[in-house]
Amino acid sequence: MVRGGWGIGLGDPVVAPRRVIALPTDAEQRQRLLDISRSRTEPTGRVERARIILAYLQDPSAYAVARTIGVTQQTVTRCLARAAELGVIAALDDRPRAGRDPVITAEAKTWLVALACRKAKELGYPHELWTTRLLAAHAQQHGPAAGHPSLGKLAQGTVCKILAEHEVKPHKVRYYLEQRDPEFEPKMAEILCVYRQVAMLRAEGEKSGGQDGGGGGTLAIVSYDEKPGIQAIATTAPDRPPLPGTSPTVMRDHEYKRHGTLTLMAGIDLLTGHVHALVKERHRSREFIEFLKLLDAAYPADTAIEVILDNHSAHVSRETTSWLAAQPIGRFTFTFTPTHGSWLNLIEGFFSKLARSVLRHIRVTSKHELKERLMAFIDDINREPVVHTWRYKIDNAA
Repeated sequence: MVRGGWGIGLGDPVVAPRRVIALPTDAEQRQRLLDISRSRTEPTGRVERARIILAYLQDPSAYAVARTIGVTQQTVTRCLARAAELGVIAALDDRPRAGRDPVITAEAKTWLVALACRKAKELGYPHELWTTRLLAAHAQQHGPAAGHPSLGKLAQGTVCKILAEHEVKPHKVRYYLEQRDPEFEPKMAEILCVYRQVAMLRAEGEKSGGQDGGGGGTLAIVSYDEKPGIQAIATTAPDRPPLPGTSPTVMRDHEYKRHGTLTLMAGIDLLTGHVHALVKERHRSREFIEFLKLLDAAYPADTAIEVILDNHSAHVSRETTSWLAAQPIGRFTFTFTPTHGSWLNLIEGFFSKLARSVLRHIRVTSKHELKERLMAFIDDINREPVVHTWRYKIDNAA
């Protein structure tokens, strides 16, 4: 058939013209789309839509984009239509959905949260704390009887969501320290006054060019404490050193042998940094008196020795008090830290360094070797003493 000079054959293809959807974008939006398309933390839907829009901006063919991304052409078309309507960035988010009305009432949620704020053992369970599974089971069993029938089919996942909404975590414990010393503030101020005195004495010593750190040899201030229970642990098989390409770390057999424990008794001269130390099997009054005798021998007879320490029973026992009473007046002065205030004692920082640098992963063949290595560490410190200083709230001291 020929009409107007045009021939129409039965096999001639009829192709609809390509409809190009305009997506106005700027450089910032394109970069944002690129970042989202490469993200590993964005939701999958947002990443996929960002890839669709970027691919379409390069080749405006919904069919080609669908094959490249691996989705249907209808998915591409819907995404592009939303992008043209809302903008390329806003189109990445899911449409809000109506959903169904919440089944669990606000009153039921309040009842559940109040239940979670109680301990499970108070309700007859052997558990100390709730688990979400136990909480869900209890709510299913007792919720309807308490006037909340919506909890009859409560799921464990729903319990997690409700608790998360109210920021309640009944399965976790976070520790705190209750202040049990009614005179905590005055005792802390007394300790801080001692530290401020140390700072003043050191400043005077540096100004006068003295080598003793201040005090003129008439005063020594020692921060003292014990570190008990240092374990003498031995290996049952030799350690294997690191081997490049095979084992980057030291290899150690998981079995070990215990040889007992030791106690390190140490005091730091806050003016010079010198560490006085004893290693003993125990830390009773007699061992503490032995340490005091060590201090007594380390300083001239006319030097007043002020010791900062906690109120351990060995420090205030009758045996210790009797020994101190036999010493010259003013030779020893004790300044006690408040109860649960050992963090105010500077020696704790020294013990922390000891634990991190020496005691961590230590293995010895006997308690005697452990003692030697502890004293070797002390001797190494005393070759180049480090002066410990306190700055926290020191200006608040009375």
